[in-house]
Amino acid sequence: MFTFNAKNTLMSTQKQRYHHGHLSESLLQAVDDISSQFGIEAVTLRACAKKVGVSPGAAFRHFQDKRALLTAFAARALNQLADTLDAAEEDARETGNDAFYSVGMAYLTFALENPALFRAMWREETIYSKDPDYLAAAKRLVGYLKEGFAGTITDEDPKSFSAHEMLAWSSVHGMANLFVDGPIAAEMKQDQKLELAKSVMGELKNACSQA
Repeated sequence: MFTFNAKNTLMSTQKQRYHHGHLSESLLQAVDDISSQFGIEAVTLRACAKKVGVSPGAAFRHFQDKRALLTAFAARALNQLADTLDAAEEDARETGNDAFYSVGMAYLTFALENPALFRAMWREETIYSKDPDYLAAAKRLVGYLKEGFAGTITDEDPKSFSAHEMLAWSSVHGMANLFVDGPIAAEMKQDQKLELAKSVMGELKNACSQA
């Protein structure tokens, strides 16, 4: 007697799809899901494989170990943040909005909406920090910020950080850290954090605009 098993059918479909190149992305999404709920320490290749419905062996064919998996996740985080800042700057230019404000708020919003990605970017003790893809992603993000905070403030030397560029990045990143993991994280709702961030960005622009 034939019995339809929806779960087994879905698992089979997933495995066929993953076999054709989607497993790496699915495993990285599993890292996001698990670390968002339980913390990065809870991430393992086996746990990620279980979450996406494949065998541990299939996962190990894509990533040699947990550190390799987290390295790819960190590189993804850096690239996604760089994409976010680039899009915010371009949109501000096209709409006539304040680009400095838009880029800063985009950075903060990214951190609030993607805390697992934000936490993973610079945790070099958990990754292969000399991995070429990770280094390329880090260089890309740092390049945006080194070039006038994604092109939003005067940049006299795109190869090094000016005091204003460093002030902008350290202020926005530090505020994001406080919003995601610091004492403010538990005390304020997200809309309150964003309202506070708007005021801080105004003060920060004034500071970065001074000669």
